[in-house]
Amino acid sequence: MLSKKQTQLPIFITSNSPFKSSLFFIIIFLTAWFLLLFFWLPPTNPIHINLHRAYHLISNHIINSHMHRQPFSVYIYDMPSEFNLGLVKNCHHLNMHRDMCPHVANHGLGQPLQHVNAVGPACWFATNQFTAAMIFHARLENHPLRTWDPSRATLFYVPFYGGLHASSKFRETNLTARDELAVRFSEFLESQPWWQRNNGKDHFVVLGRTAWDFMRTKGGPDYGASTLLNLPRVQNLSVLAIERNPWTGKNQHGIPYPSYFHPCTSSQMLTWQHSMRLSKRPHLFSFVGAPRKGLQRAAIRDELIKQCGESIRCKLLTCRYGSGPSNKCSSPSEILGVMSKSQFCLQAPGDSFTRRSTFDSVLAGCIPVFFSRHTAYTQYMWYLPQDAEEYSVYINGENGNATRRIEDELMKIPRERVERMRKKVIDLIPRVTYKHPNASDDDLKSCKFRFRNLRGQDIIVSIERTNYDGGARLL
Repeated sequence: MLSKKQTQLPIFITSNSPFKSSLFFIIIFLTAWFLLLFFWLPPTNPIHINLHRAYHLISNHIINSHMHRQPFSVYIYDMPSEFNLGLVKNCHHLNMHRDMCPHVANHGLGQPLQHVNAVGPACWFATNQFTAAMIFHARLENHPLRTWDPSRATLFYVPFYGGLHASSKFRETNLTARDELAVRFSEFLESQPWWQRNNGKDHFVVLGRTAWDFMRTKGGPDYGASTLLNLPRVQNLSVLAIERNPWTGKNQHGIPYPSYFHPCTSSQMLTWQHSMRLSKRPHLFSFVGAPRKGLQRAAIRDELIKQCGESIRCKLLTCRYGSGPSNKCSSPSEILGVMSKSQFCLQAPGDSFTRRSTFDSVLAGCIPVFFSRHTAYTQYMWYLPQDAEEYSVYINGENGNATRRIEDELMKIPRERVERMRKKVIDLIPRVTYKHPNASDDDLKSCKFRFRNLRGQDIIVSIERTNYDGGARLL
């Protein structure tokens, strides 16, 4: 016979039912997925918009019915500065290859671009590929789903800029020193009362680098990584990274690399999409990238560069190391100029499986061609269609197999299918675009934004080109 407490539960759940526990984690997963979708602009396809609205209603119904009738909300931890803002202040020493100060400006958007011929200069920034954590944090600070009361939170966001710290320690030979901040981060989590509530399973962190940069193992090869993601407590977190480990990263979820376009309004997004639909594409395919040495999965790059250079239907933009004028790949206008004039964009793995170039090509309306399933298909399930053939081409390049002539393979694709794929790619642009953290139709003209910082202070920010002064000039 059921107790009084049990009879108050829904008829399909009893107090000792294993389904109750499973339902909780299903709700956490669904709400986390919804939050991620909310960070990017909704698709322009009306059917997709209706699905988003339906999902919103369904999610709220589930949460309201089974989580004490509280609306979905996210609490942001007020972290010690050594985990985020303190790292940014040390921007001159965050990367062994370049000064990161220009790149962490404007909440991680980087320096404004003045010479992109579309939409308007206020939307375009020279965004570094490894600043997603900063952009995400800035967006969530001003997000309508944010709560200041942790007792009402559905999820807990832990703003740790682990990627910025990792890049500053790649050459640290003392492993204890390299892992020191990661260990303190783990200890901080365990000391928090709200962590104890569900042992951290309702907490998440955003890392602006690949998961491999945080997965050094004892006795394994040392590429400069820390052990952050192998720490027991951190394995309870949901980890959002620009590249996940597709084999063992069960708590890891892939999020897009940030590209250069950060619109302030939906109309700016629609204008850009329209310009990409009208763009003339004289090149059948193109490749933007640099050769790689000593990496088996990057060996295909030499073959792609060779085939592209030999074809009159291919546009090749060879990148060089460094950020000087000789390296055209340091210019977003050059990159998008090539891709927006190409029907297909080759996406070969580089230092790891994934590439920022994948999202540059989507932004340019260029159909991506993949040579490894781990470049996109096993990474970004929250953002890209399940049917990969809707928006991309796959040519098996695993194990160094790059003997098939790419031009011949692409020429076999019927024109009607190419047009459908390009339409799908352009429809995907809002899904993978980080809009401006303080995007607002009312603020479009002046591009001055009001937001509330970690201390609860209202600040007016003007986005402008400037030397690093804390991310933006405060007025």
